Amino acid sequence: MPERNQSLKYLVTTMRKPQFDERFIPAHYDFLKDLRARGLLEQAGPFTDKSGGAYVITGASAEEAVHIAEQDPLHINDCSEVTVRQWQSS
Repeated sequence: MPERNQSLKYLVTTMRKPQFDERFIPAHYDFLKDLRARGLLEQAGPFTDKSGGAYVITGASAEEAVHIAEQDPLHINDCSEVTVRQWQSS
């Protein structure tokens, strides 16, 4: 398992489902703030067409990244389809 300073990057997308509930947006933003404070979040933002958004997190493994993303209130409350992909960015 790589050390934290050798963490891999993961792109997380959150695509809105038909039952999307805007009441969970503040909790989602709090979740992202917490990830940033813990040094796990690199970038985040919504898509301009309001279909969802994406964020880049670091993790030691794909399993860890999925576990992190599954804590997103948008996922927990079945508002968005959350996917996680390992990302080789430069």
